[in-house]
Amino acid sequence: MPRKRPGRVRTKNTNRREALKLSSMAPEDFNVRPGETKSIACPDCRTWRRIMGDKVLKIREHCISDKVAEGEKHVTCPGSDQLVVIDIDVRRWQSEQNRLLRDAMPQENRRAAQQFYKPLPAPAAPVSRIKAEVTLETARQSYLAHRKGCIRCVKGTHCTDGGILARRYVLALQEEPARREAREQLERQARRTERKQSAPAVRKAQWAKRGGKEVEKANNRCTTRTSGSLSEFRGPDLPMLPQDVEAHDRRQAELGRQYARKTPASAA
Repeated sequence: MPRKRPGRVRTKNTNRREALKLSSMAPEDFNVRPGETKSIACPDCRTWRRIMGDKVLKIREHCISDKVAEGEKHVTCPGSDQLVVIDIDVRRWQSEQNRLLRDAMPQENRRAAQQFYKPLPAPAAPVSRIKAEVTLETARQSYLAHRKGCIRCVKGTHCTDGGILARRYVLALQEEPARREAREQLERQARRTERKQSAPAVRKAQWAKRGGKEVEKANNRCTTRTSGSLSEFRGPDLPMLPQDVEAHDRRQAELGRQYARKTPASAA
């Protein structure tokens, strides 16, 4: 990679003008971004020229016309070797320029100054670190599944997760007799409770609680109703006969004929 030659002023001559202060120029007429070549729009010919030097800054010597190679006369611009003084806050100027560029950009091409990225989901915890109810079968299945897919668990050696799963499986084997005894004890307790609830004395007490004189009195209050009497829940304005007796009789006769026609077909 070729070495970049530092820019320096090759002459001590100046155009004998007062030093040009950047604060007196428009912000868009010069570029002093850090890491970029300093340049400025010459106040005389209004063309962009390089600013030479590190400590003493000058506008590079240049011609008024850019067509010297095409045969035009070489005329030095009066703005050549103009002293330049950076009397502005470069950071504030740079932020202002970035804002102007962002405002001038089309709306569909703009992007926020600060990007917000959706955080990546945390990786799932390995099986050996999942805290759940451990039974003999689940411990065995987890251990065998890990041994099948792990290349570091060979013969009697285990990786870190494989060792945790193996110890969990051994612990489940050791605790299985106690767990089986506890399950059998719970089952015996459940059967004992069921037998107590279905005992004859318990059933008799239940019948006595839901029976007795109070239930018998309530049953005796249910008197028989004679045929043809009206219920006390029937309203006084409820009609007992159809409004049009002749139409009702015709409808009943028609229904009787329809039923008589359907009876032989259904019997066959």
